[in-house]
Amino acid sequence: MTQTIAPRVRTLVLLILAVAGALLTGAAPASAHAALTGSDPAQGAVVDTAPSQVSLTFSEPVAVGDDSVRVLDPKGERVDKGEPADPGGTTYSVRLVSGLPDGTYTVAYQVVSADSHPVAGAFTFSIGAPSETTVSVDAQGSDEGLVGWLYGFGRYVSYAGFVVLAGGAAFVLACWAPGARVRAVQRLVVAGWLALTAATLGLLMLRGSYTTSGEVGDVFDLELLGDVLQTKTGAALVSRLLLLAAAALFIAVLFGAYARTADAGDPDRPAEGDGGEPDKRDLTFGLALGGTVVAAGLAASWAMSEHASQGLQAGVAMPVDVVHLLAVAAWLGGLTALLVALYRAPVETPVGQDAVRRFSRLAFGSVVTLAVTGVYQSWRQLGSWSAFTDTRYGQLLLVKIALVAVMVAAAFLSRRWTQRLADARVSGAAGEGERTGSAEGSERTAATVGSEEAERAEEAERAEGEKQPAGDVTVEAAATSGASEASSASGGSQASGGSQASDGASPAADAEAAEASTASGGTSEASAEKAGSGPDAVRATQLARQRAATEAARQKRLRDADPNRFGLRRSVLAEAGVAVVLLAVTTVLTQTEPGRTEQDAKAAAATSSSTSSTGQGSGAVSLTMPFDTGGTNGKGVVSIDLDPAQAGDNSLHVYVEGPDGTPVDVPEVKIALTLDAQDIGPLPVAPDHITTGHWSASGVQIPMAGDWKVEVTVRTSDIDQVTVSKNAQIG
Repeated sequence: MTQTIAPRVRTLVLLILAVAGALLTGAAPASAHAALTGSDPAQGAVVDTAPSQVSLTFSEPVAVGDDSVRVLDPKGERVDKGEPADPGGTTYSVRLVSGLPDGTYTVAYQVVSADSHPVAGAFTFSIGAPSETTVSVDAQGSDEGLVGWLYGFGRYVSYAGFVVLAGGAAFVLACWAPGARVRAVQRLVVAGWLALTAATLGLLMLRGSYTTSGEVGDVFDLELLGDVLQTKTGAALVSRLLLLAAAALFIAVLFGAYARTADAGDPDRPAEGDGGEPDKRDLTFGLALGGTVVAAGLAASWAMSEHASQGLQAGVAMPVDVVHLLAVAAWLGGLTALLVALYRAPVETPVGQDAVRRFSRLAFGSVVTLAVTGVYQSWRQLGSWSAFTDTRYGQLLLVKIALVAVMVAAAFLSRRWTQRLADARVSGAAGEGERTGSAEGSERTAATVGSEEAERAEEAERAEGEKQPAGDVTVEAAATSGASEASSASGGSQASGGSQASDGASPAADAEAAEASTASGGTSEASAEKAGSGPDAVRATQLARQRAATEAARQKRLRDADPNRFGLRRSVLAEAGVAVVLLAVTTVLTQTEPGRTEQDAKAAAATSSSTSSTGQGSGAVSLTMPFDTGGTNGKGVVSIDLDPAQAGDNSLHVYVEGPDGTPVDVPEVKIALTLDAQDIGPLPVAPDHITTGHWSASGVQIPMAGDWKVEVTVRTSDIDQVTVSKNAQIG
């Protein structure tokens, strides 16, 4: 049976890894969490005169460098000058050389979003009239190619290593203390630590190239590595390495001092410490507390540098993300440890049904936690039901939900197999009790008769011994050896019959039978040694060893052939297989632009394209900004028209539209103008409500020309409001 299972397990694992690799390879690495929501000049626009600068507006703050924004003329020559300016908010601008001729210009940008993902793209605008250009608009991002693939793979390995490390240790502490002595479980947890450490070091080295050039040669650039260490992501990776050093100490204590207190005799009985039960409890409590702190710190290294650190309610989202990651580790990592224990645990330390039940309760609590935190994260990243089907993030989230449902169904089957295993154990124990009682009665009867015969035999031997010479001791020793061998053979036959009678008995009973066989073999060897060192004694010793080895192998075969244990193995293996694919989908999900951001970008683009037909955008400056207050009906787009956008008097119009493009009213709209370069402002503007979705203000005084920041505060309820901003060139 074991020889049949092993190839199937290897084949299934290889297929699962292939599917996971396909998901990782097929994912679009250029997708990120910040999106370009607007530009000035707009994409595809034709302007009459050459602009003095190009401005880009993103959905969240981004990090820019010297070459983050490039403007190329029709021949491919750069016409931008200086570093990109970051006056505040989410708008970034770069100045252009003066006297640009007519033609089509290409704007290429490559920035890093606040949640650590690179964002790259390009668009064109024209001066006077469109013309031919030698520049390709489809610019390749730095996260494509070999470096991008390696970085994505490193993220997957880091997640997997954390899950195995934290979940495996939790399984030993909370569910199966004797597992601390099992070599296979020790290797699993240590492998998780090694994988997470190696992946973190790899991500730290790849980060510089991943966010800049994307070239393999830049991976070992120490200057880029120094720049990475000064970023939020670099600090998170270094913190993770420091926490892994503490995790190494935790592993040493878990598989050292704690393992020595674990009782391998009964897999379902709590371990007793050598120094007493209070010492054991103190050690367990200390490991549980320290392990939780280290695991939470490792989870926080993701939460503080990725999705949860940006967007709505970041202060709430980060701790929720930490709890979510810990629940994932407890469920999937514990499941992996259980699978290894079921297949690789030695005969003398089997996984008992109580340990499986404890893990079942732990997994149930983890699933409930995942459901609660997952609902919050889904609302935060999607924002609407339509985003489930209209965005790539929502579609991947549906796949993840389906995989979780499959895992829960497999877990239900595992619970049923666990119950059957427990029932079989109870039945086997009852049957063993009846057989033991019958055997004791027979032994008492035989002992009564045997004692009388023994007395008569002893009297005869004493009488014969007085007549027998001393040289016949060798013959007597040989007879004693033969009797010992026969007795051992009779005991082995009895054990075999008893085991066959209880084929579905529990692993603990099997382990006891194996120990009894070994003890019998040891008794035979001792008898043989006492008997002498002749050929018969050597033969008896060899037979005893063979019987012990045969009995241990038979016990392992019986354990593997147990239909209840076999069913439990298969269901847990199915859970683990789905978990591998689930982890791959989760990794891809973290690299995908959230549905809320994607829909906001689409709404902004749709509004920009419709302004010419609705009459909006007819002023000298037109700004469009998506907003989301986080409350009911809190999403929409606000547009600002400023005419003539010169120093002095100006008229200002504000338009508010819902996600579907229809005008909507909100309780309050406020405007503020700030010129950071001259330390002027903010200058408040209170527009009057004209009609549905339209506000206006006249006589808006702008004291001087410059790059002004226009802030719009939109309130959709008594408690829900948000402020969005863009920069506009005045004068």
